[in-house]
Formats: sequence, structure tokens, C-alpha cells
Amino acid sequence: MSVLRWPTRNLLLSALLLCTAAVGAGTEPYDRQGWYGEGSATSDDVQRVPVPPGHGAPDSVLVLEGGRVFDGTGAPARPATVVVEGKTITAILAPGESDWPASAQRIDASGLTVLPGLIDLHTHLSYVRQFGLPAPLSAESVADGTLRGLERMHQYLLSGITSVRDLASHGEVPFVLKRWQASGRIAGPRVFPAGQLITGRGGHGTEGFALRTYPGHAQAPVWEASGPDEWRDAVRAQFKRGADVIKLGSHYSQAEITAAVDEAHALGLPVTVDAETQYIDMAIAAGVDVIEHPLPRSDAALRAMAREDIAAVPTLVPYQYIIRHSGGYYGSTSRRFTLTEDSILEMTRAMKRAGIRIGVGTDLIVDWSDYLPTAYIDELENLVRAGFTEAGALQAATRVSADILGMGDRLGTLEVGKLADILLVAGEPDRKLRDLARVHTVIVNGRLLVADGRLHSEPLRPAQPPQLSP
Repeated sequence: MSVLRWPTRNLLLSALLLCTAAVGAGTEPYDRQGWYGEGSATSDDVQRVPVPPGHGAPDSVLVLEGGRVFDGTGAPARPATVVVEGKTITAILAPGESDWPASAQRIDASGLTVLPGLIDLHTHLSYVRQFGLPAPLSAESVADGTLRGLERMHQYLLSGITSVRDLASHGEVPFVLKRWQASGRIAGPRVFPAGQLITGRGGHGTEGFALRTYPGHAQAPVWEASGPDEWRDAVRAQFKRGADVIKLGSHYSQAEITAAVDEAHALGLPVTVDAETQYIDMAIAAGVDVIEHPLPRSDAALRAMAREDIAAVPTLVPYQYIIRHSGGYYGSTSRRFTLTEDSILEMTRAMKRAGIRIGVGTDLIVDWSDYLPTAYIDELENLVRAGFTEAGALQAATRVSADILGMGDRLGTLEVGKLADILLVAGEPDRKLRDLARVHTVIVNGRLLVADGRLHSEPLRPAQPPQLSP
């Protein structure tokens, strides 16, 4: 009796999993919108919790006059004026029209391009600022992690990024930052947290025992789980904290990832996965929504991703940094394959040729957020090298990334009724991506947060203390 060599056995396993993909693939997060009455308001996140009308809206009107509007819909840029009331875009006016309240704050957008705020689908807000074994205070302190997150939020915001998907941070940090940002108490992009990365024991992110990852550890960015029941429980733990997405990582069994995806979808949450080779086949069979990174996969997997509308977030930039710093990706049991700059770019080209939806994420770990906005622009230029036009890369950073985020009905384009996350830059970034570095104004949820390229501070408005009795 002959024994199959591993490459042949691997191809047969891939074929078997792809043949069974119809069982799990194609399922989607449960949509609860039909249970809300007409006109009911819900939170501006993926969980869509019922909220009072006008929840989180500032009491202001902004008018962006005389700019060149790139709305992200695919239409060419045009001269127009954008009117924002509260947190919502209420009008996009042709030149010469002036229909807005007299109390409006007018912003001169002459010579600027007005476009949707950029989205980064792969961030780690609380990640320590150095490799190796960091000091316990830096690695595990909630206070230290929160301040790192706030620092990075300012870096993203000043780079024109108005939404970030946090795909594993320490403990409660991303959820606290999300709440404070949503209430307007801190300046920063919207935060859509995953909570902890869920992986099998010894899986990605746990190599070398550098992290305390046992189940339930309050501050760990990774949750190790074994067996379908533990994977379901890990998903529920992230949902309980307030997750907008569930992130899974190899390794896992087919039963484990299927259980996790089923649980997340039942709760109404999308699932993204950090996976490679045969684990991508398992993720497709389980019905995941997004696959991160430009890691190896078969042509059959690419076709299945396109067929099942499983999106991709390539994150070429961090792999380029690692390869340039170290010569390769070494020493990881979850990266047992060869990675080169040519291989990751060719994988991105293959995903585009296959017709897979591609969004933008940078995965800037350690101190690499210091490279913003260059790092983000480099990622967009990577997409151009993979076959996108400049305007197409900009749409990937806005409209397509909003769809992948699960927020395409509210973010990603400048249209009446959408939330007012707006970027003003000098130049024409849809023709020259480097112009994105020339950030002038950033508005998030109708709030003016960056003006003239600097963080904008409102004047102190003291509350009236209770009067003393006579």
C-alpha cells in the first residue's frame, strides 16, 4: 500500500474541503434589521443596538464650501459643497447653491479635495512598542495599553483615517477607547474592535510563551481554545465585551473553526481569519467573511473566495517591513512557508485577478504607526502595483473597506444620509496618492477633529455648579 506524499495529500485535502464548502460557505451574519420598526435608530457600529434618535450627534452644522468632491462611489471628482447637520451629510450642493442654516460653521475647501474618511481594517491599538519580551508594565498594564492606544488613535486621525478595525488588543482597552471616542470625549477614529484573537493552543501569536494566553486572562490579546465548545465560548466572551467582528487565527480543526463561525454569525457578527495554506481551505469551508494577509493559498482557494464573496485584506506593508528588517519571516511555527516581497505582491495580484473584494489594512505593530501616513499610502501604492488604478485604490480604502467592515450603509462614501466622516486634503489624491499626506481637515461623526493639519480643540465650556443655599 502506497503512502501519499504530503503535497499530494494536501491537494486532496484542499479539494475535499472545497467540495464541502457549500455546507458552511455563503452563510452570513444574522441580520436583525427586520425586527426594528420603521425609523428606529441603532448604534453606529456592527452590533446595531437600539438607541434614541440622534444618538451621539453633535449640535452643529458644518458647510464645506468650494471643494473638489471625490465621493467614493465611482463617479469622477466634481466641484461641490457638502453640508453636514449633526452627524449626517444632509446635502451635496452644486457650485453656486447655498441652502444651509444661517448658524452653520463654514469651512473654505477651495483648492482641496473632499473625500470619505479613510479606513484601516487591520490595526492593533494597544500593541507593545517593541519586539521580544517587553517589561511587564508595558505588556500587561491596562493604563499603559490605553495610553498607547490613544497615541495611535491620534496618529491615525492626523493621517486622515477615520475608522479602524482593531484585530486584537489587550483586554478591555479597545472597547474603552471605542466608547470614549463614540461619545466625543477623545479625538480619534471610530474603533471597531474584535477583542482577543482566538486560536488553538500554540497557534498564531502564542509562539515562545511571550504572552499569557490561557482562556479568560483579562489582559491577554490572544485567547487559546481547544475543541468546538471552547471556540464557541471564546466567541461569546468577545461578544459580551462588545466586539464588532470576531478574529480567528490558525491553527484549528475544521470542527473548531466551523463552531466559531456559526456562533459569531448567529450573534450577527462577521468573522475574519489570519490563516494560510490548508487552514484557508478550512476557513472557506466554515464560511468566514474575510481573510487577512497575503499568505500562500491554492488557486482553488482563490476561486472559492471569489465565488463565496469572501473578502481579502492583504496587509503587504508589515510583511515588507519584516522582510526588509530581517531578510525574511523567521522563527514562527504559524508561518512555515517562504515569504518574499515578490510572493506577497503576486498573491495580491492573484486575488485581484480572481475578482476577490480587497480592502485596506496596515497591521502596524510595535512602533510602526510612527510611519503614518506614509505606511498607509505605501499600502495603497502596493494595490496600484497589484493592478489597481489610483482612484480604485482610494475606493478600496473607503467604499470597499466600509462594506468589508459591515458599515457600507453608513460609511465609505459621501452621500446624503451617510455619516459625516470626511477628509480634506490638498491636491488630487485620486490621481496622485501621495497627496493623501497633505491632510488639512478631518471630520468624524460631524465633529471637527483636525483643522489645518493639527488636532482641533474646542474651547472650555464649564458646566454650571449647583448654587449654594442662601
